[in-house]
Amino acid sequence: MTASASVPLPSALSRRGALVLAAVTAATAATASTGAARAAADPRRLPDAPETVRLPAGIRPEGITSGPGTTFYVGSLADGRIVTGDLLTGTVDVLLPGAPGRQVRGLFWDARSGLVWAVGNVGQEAHVWAVDGESGEVVLDVVVEGGLFLNDLVVTDEVVWVTDSRVDRLVGIPVGSDGQPTGGDLIVLELTGEWPAYDGTNLNANGIRELPDGSLVLNNSRYGGLWQVDPVTGETVEIPVLGGPGIIGGDGLEIDGTTLYNVRGSGPNRVSVLELVATEDGWTARWRGARTDETLDVPSTATLSGGWLWVVNARFGVPSAGTAEYWVTRLPAR
Repeated sequence: MTASASVPLPSALSRRGALVLAAVTAATAATASTGAARAAADPRRLPDAPETVRLPAGIRPEGITSGPGTTFYVGSLADGRIVTGDLLTGTVDVLLPGAPGRQVRGLFWDARSGLVWAVGNVGQEAHVWAVDGESGEVVLDVVVEGGLFLNDLVVTDEVVWVTDSRVDRLVGIPVGSDGQPTGGDLIVLELTGEWPAYDGTNLNANGIRELPDGSLVLNNSRYGGLWQVDPVTGETVEIPVLGGPGIIGGDGLEIDGTTLYNVRGSGPNRVSVLELVATEDGWTARWRGARTDETLDVPSTATLSGGWLWVVNARFGVPSAGTAEYWVTRLPAR
């Protein structure tokens, strides 16, 4: 399957203000359907959860996502393997073995299908994979033509949306109500409006999540800020951030209802916490502080599980990355 011209979604979104107003009530009750399903699968807050969970030495982790119960998945930049384990016991096993030239960045588990979606590359070729979260079977392997640096993804009701940090567009893979890929053509969504164009050097679009009204939120590693995207038109507007030091960058995003977590949004070893507020003019983000810990070492992405925020430490720039130690850090979500 390769990228094709943009394909309209079954339902169109109206103007940005109307979108947000229609979602005000729902925004406080639920996030995207798959996110809500994952949250519902979480056990109650785990008081005895470990402060850190060790990962295999040399794995060079990037993406993390949580599955059923306290299951987690982490992808590797070293060889593209995906490991799985239990956040409570700290056990780690290989789900998808590594392969030469493969790198895995963003991960997202879908409760409907049990699939772990992953993005990355094999050599210079951009890929999106769907991997069975129990068996490790690769259900789908999509080559994205023109993709340069697939970075993160989110699974919504009808589409798996993927960011490319070096191309000003999103790529979508259609899925059915059961979360399984439909085999339809890829959706190519150009980012327009206020989106800051890629400058040819540093990374642009990075983290992505679905907002309670069905639109998408991105961060921008180079330019900073938070950005709302209409998933039908690609029109992009900046989300005002009130208070705090400002959002100056960012890697992975995570969302829980109207609470947004931006990894490295305001500092190298911090996770910014923002509250999303729906107004007549669109979404506004209010600064609610930052999470940090002495065990954080260049965190990249985060996931919610068991009432905690779990952050993988990519340790970018660490000496001897191929043999270095890596781990996941537990942070308070609230």
